[in-house]
Amino acid sequence: MKLTVNGKAVTLDADPEMPLLWALREDLQLTGTKFGCGMALCGACTVHLDGQPVRACQTPLSAAAGKRVTTIEGVGASKVGKAVQAAWVAQDVPQCGYCQSGQIMSACALLAKKAKPTDADITQAMSGNLCRCGTYNRIRDAVKGASVILTAGA
Repeated sequence: MKLTVNGKAVTLDADPEMPLLWALREDLQLTGTKFGCGMALCGACTVHLDGQPVRACQTPLSAAAGKRVTTIEGVGASKVGKAVQAAWVAQDVPQCGYCQSGQIMSACALLAKKAKPTDADITQAMSGNLCRCGTYNRIRDAVKGASVILTAGA
């Protein structure tokens, strides 16, 4: 199976029904994407598939064939990814950090579509990502901070 992961063409000899999460973590050693619930409910495994956020724990590898997959390891290559990462650091968002890769991926997907999101937009986009530590206010502030970075001078 051929796909592009973080800008690099890869070929995987794996079961097409294997969850994308396990192909990323086990076959490609990209362990930044986390296993959370295994049922696409917590968002810890969020990656981008052709720019759209998907839950890698429930996305079969076959769904990624011929597509672009972006993980937390590659998201910083984009302007939006850099802005989100900078805002995350500025707001000191992570507590335990386990959910943060999924949170960042969802925030990047939102800001790639809408550089100036409303509070309602942020709530909607981030609603599928759970944080057991409760850093939701810092996450919201970081999304807003990334928006300021992206729209500065615009």
